[in-house]
Amino acid sequence: MSSRIITIGADTATPLMARAPGYGTMRLTGEDFWGEPRDRPGAIALLRKAVELGVNFFDTADFYGPGVTNRLLAEALHPYPADLIIATKVGGTRGTDKSWLPYGKPAEVRRSVENNLQELKLEQLPLVHFGKAANSPGGYEESFAALLALQREGKILHVGLSNATIEQFNTARALGKIASVENMYSYTQRVTDPNSPYGFQGGELLPLCEEHRIPFIPFFSLQTSLPTGQRKLQEVAEAKGVTVAQLNLAWLLHQSAWILPIPGTTSIQHLEENVKAANVSLSKEELDFLA
Repeated sequence: MSSRIITIGADTATPLMARAPGYGTMRLTGEDFWGEPRDRPGAIALLRKAVELGVNFFDTADFYGPGVTNRLLAEALHPYPADLIIATKVGGTRGTDKSWLPYGKPAEVRRSVENNLQELKLEQLPLVHFGKAANSPGGYEESFAALLALQREGKILHVGLSNATIEQFNTARALGKIASVENMYSYTQRVTDPNSPYGFQGGELLPLCEEHRIPFIPFFSLQTSLPTGQRKLQEVAEAKGVTVAQLNLAWLLHQSAWILPIPGTTSIQHLEENVKAANVSLSKEELDFLA
């Protein structure tokens, strides 16, 4: 079990204590993140194994599948352990052609929150990340305000941001407390790529998160298929007797005390390796070499 604890909502009366790494559920869906997994019993077993290994932070969304990962979590783990943290997100949906579409108008935000509550069998969502796909006339501010209204109603405990820019971070903080930020970040993808067709935001927000004691949750944290930096990763991994994926996670955890990786996998073996990565120590010389 990992000894790294990340406090979500550290400046609130209801903080949540997450163990790093967490687990991202998106890969449990079918092909193209659509439909049921090929091995549904295996997916259920993997989620239960994650809890056995000490994982208590699970990232999901009602548009994964759609609805598939939420239902898997409920089937595998409900009634949930007292310390379990489920983080979901709003701001997007899936078209019938499997496309990814914005779903960020205030009414859509409310429908998505209600949908997550129903699918996850919860009366209150522990953490909801607000995506940048806000397509209402008032834009980002109006849609985020709708999420804060749901928090005041008691349907959400903590709110965070997903795929956020620095400007959006500052806008959101002016409206309410931000418990976490979920952006793309890995050893091979540290800043926003303006040429990316996906528009994912990178690690520019990490220093601000550290300043305000806000957990930074990197998604796509195991970008080990990219060529950049692989030689160095491979060299250090071989010297330490770990996998490249484990070294990538260890590198992330050494970047900041506020980083909470959420690697996803469909393999129990890889899940076990990911959890063990939290205990891989890197020296200053190794970190300098990997820089």
